Amino acid sequence: MSKLFSSYDMAGLRLANRVVMAPMTRSRAANGVADVLTERYYGQRASAGLMISEGIAVSQQGTGYLFTPGLYTEDQAEAWRRVTHAVHADGGRIFAQLWHVGRNSHVSLQEAGHAPVSPVARRAEDVQTYAWVTPGVPGHVATSDPRSLDSDEVKSIIHDFVAAGSRAIQAGFDGVEIHGANGYLFEQFINGELNTRQDCYGGSIENRLRLLLETIDELSKLIGSQHIGVRISPFGRLYDMRAFDDETETWLVLAEELGKRSLAYVHLSDQRTLGADCDTEFFTKFREAYPGTLIIAGGFNQASAEAALKAGKADLIGFGQPFIANPDLVERMANGWPLAEVQRATMYGLHGARGYTDYPRYSVEACREG
Repeated sequence: MSKLFSSYDMAGLRLANRVVMAPMTRSRAANGVADVLTERYYGQRASAGLMISEGIAVSQQGTGYLFTPGLYTEDQAEAWRRVTHAVHADGGRIFAQLWHVGRNSHVSLQEAGHAPVSPVARRAEDVQTYAWVTPGVPGHVATSDPRSLDSDEVKSIIHDFVAAGSRAIQAGFDGVEIHGANGYLFEQFINGELNTRQDCYGGSIENRLRLLLETIDELSKLIGSQHIGVRISPFGRLYDMRAFDDETETWLVLAEELGKRSLAYVHLSDQRTLGADCDTEFFTKFREAYPGTLIIAGGFNQASAEAALKAGKADLIGFGQPFIANPDLVERMANGWPLAEVQRATMYGLHGARGYTDYPRYSVEACREG
């Protein structure tokens, strides 16, 4: 009997199945506001047990790519309200992924051309972002030199996450996912090689985890911990994240701390040894340290997802790119129907419906006629 298509109680929220649509940046939101195509895109994929939105910036300062949506104005919140309504109308569940990119940004995306912010004033080497090459001309450019946040500014970023989380719930999201993965702001603070600060947000493991945990705690006071998920990527190397001495201990301490907070879930993003290959000593220790609902994502297909669930390695499985070309991914997997391939040329950018909402659902009749 399939476990992938069985229902699941996630902190009191019933999910119809254990298939999670993982967060995926699409850069489709002109002016940072979700539109009617965004509404259609998520509505088409509402058969996932849980959908996690693309990264949503909590402030203009937190923006690192052109045409990504935000949740720091009322116009943005109203646009997301229409998206969540479409998802719920089809019986879906959706969390908003709250995002601050930290140093992975460019001055053309920042208010008044200010420098991006970071735990320390060190630019990510050999990293590019999608910004304005010249006014009105988008393209890939090297990230700008960041400046170091002072302690009071760190507190203001926590406030930005709390404010965005409040707007997300008011806009109808079932919860929020704090993006602590993939080399963005929270991971920049966690990484001991990068974060050499001398205040309470740098140095020791406790201090380097402080920003993420304080953000979770403050947000929990407002919306409840059962409405909060966290995405992390242990041993991630994206965007010039480098190895550091107490790396394993850091992630396991974080697992224990997250386990104390009665969260909706923790979401592990595979960059090295997790995901489909979760038979590692670290993964076993992480699973022991964090006893709550666990989502893992990274290179899964239906067979490997089923195996991971049956082995108790995860409770839910995240699928990314397959959901782009297959709005009916759950139905296709459940029925053994073939999967469509992604059009890579239209994965990002303002292409209208093309490569976004024009992927068809599977048709048995059309297949027979073909």
